Amino acid sequence: MPIENPWTTVGTRHIYANDWISVREDQVIRPDGNPGIYGVVSTRIATGVVAMTPDDDVYLVGQYRYPIEQYSWEIIEGGGPATDGPQVIAVRELVEEAGLVAATWRPLVGAIHLSNCISSEVAYLYLATDLTETDPNPDPTEILEVRTVPFSRCLDMVMAGEITDAMSVMGILLTARVI
Repeated sequence: MPIENPWTTVGTRHIYANDWISVREDQVIRPDGNPGIYGVVSTRIATGVVAMTPDDDVYLVGQYRYPIEQYSWEIIEGGGPATDGPQVIAVRELVEEAGLVAATWRPLVGAIHLSNCISSEVAYLYLATDLTETDPNPDPTEILEVRTVPFSRCLDMVMAGEITDAMSVMGILLTARVI
């Protein structure tokens, strides 16, 4: 049963925008009836790909993540405009980051919200199989290390807190339910 929005937006002020995000501050009437503000980050579509070999190895990408100041092992991920569609973005990211083309694609879940308390970001996760290699073409801002890891080890890495990226955790755990 849908619940009616208990927030009233009185006004919006656009704070910042670049090619990846925009930030706005809404003047609101809160659910308790008092005035307040709400900051919202809007993004492009996010996608994650669990690229799996016939031997159940998964391609993981390692890279330094500036916002958290840590190196991170992740599934293949990337974003793009909503007009491109999530699978088109996922296909492009698989080639760009890992130099792979998949003949078989399986959605792991519908749209998921990654941080719905501050962001409208929507993500889509896929299992990609029947892989062939091609030349990778990473974004100029990315210094990537790509390796294959047995799926059972990926699960262990999630459970040990060695993989902490939200889309990677969800993608790996969802894949465990379908293979």
